[in-house]
Formats: sequence, C-alpha cells, structure tokens
Amino acid sequence: MANYTAADVKALREKSGAGMMDCKSALDEANGDIEKAFELLRLKGLKGVSKREGRTTSNGLVVARVAGGKGTLIELACETDFVAKAEGFVALAEAVADAVVAAGATDVESALAAPHGSSTVADAITDQAAIIGEKVELRRIAVVSASGVDAYLHRTSRDLPPQVGVLVAFEGADAATAHDVAVHIAAFSPTYLTRDEVPAEIVAKEREIAEATARDEGKPEAALPKIIEGRVNGFFKETCLVDQDFAKDNKLSVAKVLENAGIQVTAFVRFRVGA
Repeated sequence: MANYTAADVKALREKSGAGMMDCKSALDEANGDIEKAFELLRLKGLKGVSKREGRTTSNGLVVARVAGGKGTLIELACETDFVAKAEGFVALAEAVADAVVAAGATDVESALAAPHGSSTVADAITDQAAIIGEKVELRRIAVVSASGVDAYLHRTSRDLPPQVGVLVAFEGADAATAHDVAVHIAAFSPTYLTRDEVPAEIVAKEREIAEATARDEGKPEAALPKIIEGRVNGFFKETCLVDQDFAKDNKLSVAKVLENAGIQVTAFVRFRVGA
C-alpha cells in the first residue's frame, strides 16, 4: 500500500511542476517523503536535459523589477501552461529576476552567469528543467533607465501568471500618467517610440506598398502623393507609441496625453510570452 496520499501527490506536483505519474513514482521510491521525492525528480531529470534542447518553449511568465531609476524585465519560458503556473517555476522566475538585478546583468548571457546561491542562474534553470521534465530557458531580458520607471504586468488568463510585461522610462513627475501609458502599451503593442526610430528602409517599403496598392485601386495619378502620405501616416499611427490614439481617451494621441501631463517617455519595452 502506498505510504502517501493524493494530497501528497498534489503537493509535490505544485512544488515541482512535474507530471502526476513522475510524482507518484518519486513518492514510491522515497517512501512518501515529499522532500526526498523532490530531490529524486531533480536527479533523474538531469539525465534528460540535453534531450529537451530542441523543444519549443511557448509558455512561461514575465517578471519585472524597478528600483533606483532602473527597470528590469525578464521572460522565463517553459513548454506548457501547467508548468508556467507551478509554484516552483514561479519562484524560480522571481529568484532569477532578483539575481539579474543584483548582478546588474543587461543581456541573457550575463544574466545566466549571474550568481544564484552557491551556483549560477544557468545552473538553477537547469535544475528546474530536470525537476519538471520540460525545457526551461531565460528567453529575454531588457533594462531601461530614467529618473522615473514604471512597470506593468498583465495576466491574459486569470489562472496563469503575467504573460505581458511593460517597462516605461520617463522624465517628469506624473507617475500615474506614465502607468496609464504602460497599460496602453500592453494593450496596443507599439513597435517604436517615435517616427524617428522607424528604419528608413521600412518607411520606404511602406511607401512602395501604399503606392502599388493605390495604383491597383485605380486612384487618379494626381491624387497619389496625398494618398500615399495618408497611408504612411496610418502606418506610423499603428506602430509608433506617440502617434497612437490613447487607450483611455481615443480623442487624444499618446503624444498629447504626455504633453498635458508634462512628462516625456524616453524608452519602453514590451514582452509577450512566446511572441
């Protein structure tokens, strides 16, 4: 007779993120000792880490840290949404974010090398992957700095951790408006801050497409310049933050909202898990 209960299996699954049968097997071998079973899952899983390298990590979560005029955003990725909400995976993401900030890491390579306990972030991620039997990776990290930084994390599903993360770096005193802009960015996903940031080759391509489309539609030759400019402006309005209609009041552009609030956004970052 098994010397553990269904509640023990559930507790081990929540702690480790491992599958039910793996948890049962580990508890069998550990005679019902949850901590020993957890360690068995880790040791057995380490043997299969290399086999998981080619798998796709389309789930996970985002974590943000803001302190001292600097904001850090990370995306920790896994294979399934079950693991993404597991206690152990969420705790790992929080610990990784802390380690990244403490080390002052600004990219994935330096983040993986950051100290984590007696080892490194890379080792901690490998251990977690071994326990849960899935590929786990630190996919992205971004850092912004300014006199003011706001962070916004959005849950796309009530039972999952945050899947969308935004950092906004700004100058000025109106932190509430900066936060509203961060929420706007999460919803409207701009690519650039201003038109000046859009690469010239992309603008040229948009003009080319606009002209070809207008000609296919049989627009008068004399009207083409105005039509092309209108469509290119539409592209800017869709992709550039300051040109977008503000989420809370679409009668105002984001640029106007920032002007009214007396603040200037100097940079922003938006992560969506798996995107």
